[in-house]
Amino acid sequence: MTWLTWRQFRPQAVSALAALAVFAILLGATGPHLASMYRGSGIAGCRSGACGQLAANFLLALSGAYTVVFMLGIAAVILAPAVIGVFWGAPLVAREFETGTFRLAWIQSITRSRWMAVKLAVLGLASIAVTEGLSLLYGWWAAPIGQAARLAPGSNFPLGMSPFGLLAFDAHGIVPVGYAAFGFTLGVAAGVLIRRALPAMAVTLVIFAAVQVAVPLAVRPNLFPAERATQSLTANFSGQQQVGRGGAFSLGIDRLDSQPGAWIFSSQAVNAAGQPVSVMPAACVNPSAGDSMPCLASHGITIAVTYQPTSRYWPIQWTETGIYLALAALLAGFCYWRVGRRLP
Repeated sequence: MTWLTWRQFRPQAVSALAALAVFAILLGATGPHLASMYRGSGIAGCRSGACGQLAANFLLALSGAYTVVFMLGIAAVILAPAVIGVFWGAPLVAREFETGTFRLAWIQSITRSRWMAVKLAVLGLASIAVTEGLSLLYGWWAAPIGQAARLAPGSNFPLGMSPFGLLAFDAHGIVPVGYAAFGFTLGVAAGVLIRRALPAMAVTLVIFAAVQVAVPLAVRPNLFPAERATQSLTANFSGQQQVGRGGAFSLGIDRLDSQPGAWIFSSQAVNAAGQPVSVMPAACVNPSAGDSMPCLASHGITIAVTYQPTSRYWPIQWTETGIYLALAALLAGFCYWRVGRRLP
């Protein structure tokens, strides 16, 4: 049964290996020079005061070809689980039901349960291996960019963000393993239920996309309690500022100086008592120096920040991966039960 499954899967396996090889060649051809640029930038040995500017200069020097490779790598890792679910998982059983070839397998000595288990195991492991291979290759290549993005204030490099950035988080670490397992088993489950390949592929894509949007927005932020901190205002404040009539104002930041790379949930101006402030003190509306930040700071106004610290990166990665693997196990169990017990 394993040999038969491999024979049926061989075209997809060859295509996946070819794509992985092309990806590896592209990253291997550009990665050493990228690493050399990082070593020459001085970021590795810098002290906190100078790191931000060095990192910003390094990211600025990467415009052009490296930006394209960066975007292609992100896209490849993120789209791989969806492609696997749609083109590997959904047709796996649905196509056999459509063509009737499942009857040939079931009249042999192979039981339905073993038939389903072998398909899930062989292709499921292949799905995980291909996706994590892409992720590891890309993680090696993009490591200098990620380090610089954590240190550079207000980086304009595409997606130069904290490791918790939406696309950056999904493309690195171990979460691609969970995504691949979930995408594949979701496709198989859709095929088992619908028993037609094209509708199963469409349903898989819609559900997978919906889950991938819902989890970062509703689940990931609540996996661990958020931390709170305050950041003082400085004359060279680089966050978001909005000033309206009558001294109305709002302030916000997208990076915490004490926690480079932290995941910022919210930030707002507060007074010395910790209460939100939306109107400037009268003396700061038209400050003589032309910059209102020192004046606001002298009145005890700071920025209150709600965030996840960088130390939570791997716990969140492991927890989210576990959630997806649990969903994959439930879907695989459903397929095994449905084929083995319910289908004629």
